Amino acid sequence: MENSWDKMEKLPEYDMLVFCHLRWDFVYQRPQHLITRLSKKYNILVVEEPIGRIENSENKPELFEITNSLHVLRPRINQLHELGSYLNEHIKQRTFQISWFYSAAFISVLESTEFETVVYDCMDELTLFKGASPELIEQENNLLSVADVVFTGGKSLFESKNKKHNNVHCFPSSVDINHFSGSQLNKVTKPKDLENITKKIVGYFGVIDERIDLDLIKETAQKMPNHDFVMIGPICKIEEEDLPRVENIHYLGMKSYEELPQYLHFFDFAMMPFALNDSTKFISPTKTLEYMSAMKPIISTKIKDVLRDYSDCVNLINGSEDFCNVIENPIETYKNQYKTILENTSWDKTAKSMINLIEKVTA
Repeated sequence: MENSWDKMEKLPEYDMLVFCHLRWDFVYQRPQHLITRLSKKYNILVVEEPIGRIENSENKPELFEITNSLHVLRPRINQLHELGSYLNEHIKQRTFQISWFYSAAFISVLESTEFETVVYDCMDELTLFKGASPELIEQENNLLSVADVVFTGGKSLFESKNKKHNNVHCFPSSVDINHFSGSQLNKVTKPKDLENITKKIVGYFGVIDERIDLDLIKETAQKMPNHDFVMIGPICKIEEEDLPRVENIHYLGMKSYEELPQYLHFFDFAMMPFALNDSTKFISPTKTLEYMSAMKPIISTKIKDVLRDYSDCVNLINGSEDFCNVIENPIETYKNQYKTILENTSWDKTAKSMINLIEKVTA
């Protein structure tokens, strides 16, 4: 993304400020899907986590123009508690219609910036993630005390947050069906980094971090030498040396959202090899529906939200023996169930429902 700060004569009036712990140009997921759609109604500034000041530099703000109504700001400050004064310095506007939080770590901004409506879209239980700040629990409690409406990214999160707020709504991650079904592909050519992978592919795309059961992948790959295990995505919060190195495990790095359908087309199985630990206790994986859109048989560990919603069409496993067994004998009748599930979901519907709820609390 190219810095547009100097090119813009002045910043527009924003209706909504979104505070997000994820980089806009990182893995394309819930924030990008929803905020892009919301920007058709609101002028939005997405504020990312600070990247720190550079010594002996002007430290100009990094501002990226995604569309006319959607901009991304990457603040040049060292600490989040400086964000409020930083925004006041660089944005003349003092009052905004909506603040939208993806992380409670940004809550100090409410001390110096006025918002008519506070929205908390809780997509993950960040307090349980590796490296989470010990202050995050208190910050989230404070955010919940001032939020007008709370959205959650799955049923388990809803059950947790519903105990702490009186206006919580469950919006599991959705999907752009046409994007992943392959209907938008001009031609189906095998990506170059798959050309030498000739066995049946058991594939994954997404962040590779502490949520992935690396031992499970290693053990299964060793037991299934006639299959290739392909891992697509960035490596975060773990080290390269933590990755299992087996001849039939391939790490292809991060791919763009536009590229993913091309890779998914060549998966024989799509996997969600999540570890069952604190960081996965509340997850509702976006990739479940993305895999379904491509009509791929899915193999998953027993994540709570996957187990209770998709047990009739997803191959659920306990360990490497189960993993091997379902590769050999997968559920055969999954496509009809997929179609029924997909008929009832879309990011467009989710965004529209969220807007309706926001308008209710602002009425």
